[in-house]
Amino acid sequence: MDRQIGRDIALELVRVTEAAALRAGRWMGRGQKESADQAAVDAMRMVLNTIPMDGVVVIGEGAKDKAPMLFEGEHLGCAEEPKTDIAVDPIDGTRLLSQGMANSIATVAVAERGSMFESPYVVYMDKIAVGAAAAHVIEFDAPVETNLANIAKALDKDVRDLAVVMLDRPRHEALADQVRNAGARIRFITDGDVAGAVMAATPGTGIDVLMGIGGAPEAVVAACALRCIGGQMLCRLWPRNEDEWAAVRAHDIDATRVLTAEDLVHGDDVFFAATGITDGELLKGVHYFGEGATTQSIVMRSRTGTIRKVDAIHRPAKLDLYGIPVD
Repeated sequence: MDRQIGRDIALELVRVTEAAALRAGRWMGRGQKESADQAAVDAMRMVLNTIPMDGVVVIGEGAKDKAPMLFEGEHLGCAEEPKTDIAVDPIDGTRLLSQGMANSIATVAVAERGSMFESPYVVYMDKIAVGAAAAHVIEFDAPVETNLANIAKALDKDVRDLAVVMLDRPRHEALADQVRNAGARIRFITDGDVAGAVMAATPGTGIDVLMGIGGAPEAVVAACALRCIGGQMLCRLWPRNEDEWAAVRAHDIDATRVLTAEDLVHGDDVFFAATGITDGELLKGVHYFGEGATTQSIVMRSRTGTIRKVDAIHRPAKLDLYGIPVD
């Protein structure tokens, strides 16, 4: 991708996630997940269509839970070049937002056309994700105790100092017991494992590793961020019922294959952007005031390794453009 075009896209993506966060933030704590999702989707679509690219949505919102979505195969952008894949999670942590809880974010990722992994038949993956310092010491099939010991050594920590983030689900009871038996601590989250993976890969968040089963689309979005940060994710498809196993057999999918972040997005030029909707360890949320709002975002590019944190003040004119009430 042309250097200048790449720079432009990186900064344009922040506008995309800012718009989604600003629209969705009005639904914080109101208990209306679909209304919040629809607001974020509408804002993302509007701004993505102003970016000079020919983008195709490869990872769209809503496949698992029938939520409002940017649909797979949808073309977005206002130019013929560059041709890109787009992965979106307009609200990573919709339930978190609807209940007024921490760590909901708006995310989007872009890479060269044909570079993103697609999983139309199996919607969950078993995952482990870490930052750059521990990227080369994790093994997917190693015992939990072994992985945690290796991660601790790579981070120059005691295992007791490690914090493992995982979704709070009954399916993780055995995993949680293994983590506890190894001596590490656990941070349970109700939703939002894109944010969980990015926190695990980002120094200073207090999270060292993500483990457990979460969404396959979210794995691809998170992998885009990890490609930029230098972290690693190892994962394997996790068919959840007989229908998905039947699709695996019918389409000759290798459900035993261990996938890396590079398998999930293998392009040379990967972009990731996120804006906080509710306050969290990774990003501050949207804060509204009498004449506008503030946001905090992060934008990354794999080719340069650049990671920018963007604090923005949005005045009424911009909020009006996005259809966001300020009163």
